[in-house]
Amino acid sequence: MSLHLTNRLVEGVTVIDISGRITLADGSVDLREVLRDLAAKGVRRVLVNMSDVTYVDSSGIGELASGYTTMTNAGGSMKMYGVTKRVKDLLLITRLYGLFDVQDSESAAIRSF
Repeated sequence: MSLHLTNRLVEGVTVIDISGRITLADGSVDLREVLRDLAAKGVRRVLVNMSDVTYVDSSGIGELASGYTTMTNAGGSMKMYGVTKRVKDLLLITRLYGLFDVQDSESAAIRSF
């Protein structure tokens, strides 16, 4: 299943719904481009919905970290919710889990901004 990204606005927060695999072969570069484009447009509050992500490889982890850095350097913030156990375990192993603000639900994440 290839990577599919959609954006929507909820209470002033841009939510990026991701479905599929975040891998080099499945278009993790698309995620980078979406986040860079949002930062360039002045979007400062981004929430990434990971609930339909089935797999993340090292390239995908790199793109998530790069997106976080892009948003932070632009004066914004990027948070996540819906992180599956498999993805959470990968973030813990790579010691990147603490980098991301991971919330339990969309509503909790929206309120946290």
